[in-house]
Amino acid sequence: MNPDRKLRADAQLNREQIIAVAHALIAEHGADVPMEEVARRAGVSIGTLYRRFPNRHELIRGVALNSFHQVIAIARTAEDEEPDAWTALTRFVREAGGDLRLAAGLAMRFAGTWAALRDDPENLRLRALLLKILDRLVRRAQADGKVRNDVSAADLSMMMALLLRPMPGLQPDLTPAGAGRYLALMLEGLRARPATDPLPAPEITLADLR
Repeated sequence: MNPDRKLRADAQLNREQIIAVAHALIAEHGADVPMEEVARRAGVSIGTLYRRFPNRHELIRGVALNSFHQVIAIARTAEDEEPDAWTALTRFVREAGGDLRLAAGLAMRFAGTWAALRDDPENLRLRALLLKILDRLVRRAQADGKVRNDVSAADLSMMMALLLRPMPGLQPDLTPAGAGRYLALMLEGLRARPATDPLPAPEITLADLR
């Protein structure tokens, strides 16, 4: 192998390992986990960590984008493996909750980083891709008679964001099991039923989210 290519491959491997470890530590202990602990768990020197991520905000950006990549993978796998769109949607909602909850927590803790992420090209690409998959699933589930016709993928995204967002002042905050309970109630509200009252406002569109 070309030495330069090997160095680039090693650097990319180090970066991915650091992000994976930081993702796990932040999910377990919160965003204030020491950078030294991230380096130790990742098996790299603190110098290597800071070469890849000069500050905590850059590391948080990497973890947030990694969360989005994992959410995309969950959506794709659910669509590919499940027998129908409703089952795929329910699987996505249950499995993606942890990564989305982590991202929501980081958004509140690192508002400046999150504000920059809103215009980040990779973040915009991932958001558009996820919404495209969810829109396809919602429309298919509606065609199957499983999801009410007056909701959209944007509605689903907004509901998940509201339910998974940490709520300061709530003691105790929602546990993953508690969040799962309310996500399950949300899914029940999306089901199509023979006699359903119309919703009081128009559906949110994908254009609204953009």
